[in-house]
Amino acid sequence: MPQMAPISWLTLYIIFIMTLCLFLIQNYFTKIDSLEKSSKLSSKSKLNWKW
Repeated sequence: MPQMAPISWLTLYIIFIMTLCLFLIQNYFTKIDSLEKSSKLSSKSKLNWKW
């Protein structure tokens, strides 16, 4: 089984980190957008819990 050169490990690590960061940023902004839409829609009807 051939071994990978250190530069290959470095590029693989950088690609993995960049992909992870892009995925997290994308999820953050889609969640913020959906929260703003839901808050605008449900601003009239808020739940009042009565225990």
